[in-house]
Amino acid sequence: MPGALVELQGVVKRFGDVAGAPEVLSGVDLQVAAGETVAVVGPSGSGKSTLLNVMGTLLPPTGGRVLFEGKDLAGMDAGVLATLRNRKIGFVFQSHHLLPQCTALENVLVPTLAERDPGLRTGAEERARDLLTHVGLEERLDHRPARLSGGECQRVAVVRALINGPDLLLADEPTGSLDEDASVRLADLLLDMNAREGVAVVTVTHSRALAARMGRTLEILDGRITTHSASDS
Repeated sequence: MPGALVELQGVVKRFGDVAGAPEVLSGVDLQVAAGETVAVVGPSGSGKSTLLNVMGTLLPPTGGRVLFEGKDLAGMDAGVLATLRNRKIGFVFQSHHLLPQCTALENVLVPTLAERDPGLRTGAEERARDLLTHVGLEERLDHRPARLSGGECQRVAVVRALINGPDLLLADEPTGSLDEDASVRLADLLLDMNAREGVAVVTVTHSRALAARMGRTLEILDGRITTHSASDS
């Protein structure tokens, strides 16, 4: 895949230094293009979340290489990786992890506080308000998480992940704690933001309905990607 946004080459991941420790990921090769939508499915414990965390630079691989925009992440120090994560990668988890003491608007702006370049912070609040309005939360800007529904909290979490205009959005079971209607709305939102923002979306999910709406589905079993399939949708 020429010009892949993120690429894994023979990635192995083990936890701990004990000889013979089991491999959570075993020689994974994967490419994700800019603007692509990908679902990662498989049984619990198969390595799905570990794969997402390695892609997002939250975990270093034990072996193999991870490239982002063609650059090998192994050559980057912690500060450079942190800047890359903040500017280029957004994360959404099953638990929204919103700060309970902050409003929806303030939660969305949290990632901008880590940005050292004041020029990149310019217009952040306007963008946050625009995105929250776009996802139907214009009347909830000043509400704290306790006053929001589960689906509304997840929408805030998605907007927070997008506030810095990342190229890659990684979502780990984003609909896992939502009811069916809220899950459908969140899937709509992910695809809408993919179209609106041009952000590549990779989501780990147990939901066949969500996976079917992604452009491509990968199945992982015992740390290996076993199937690649294009969606029929």
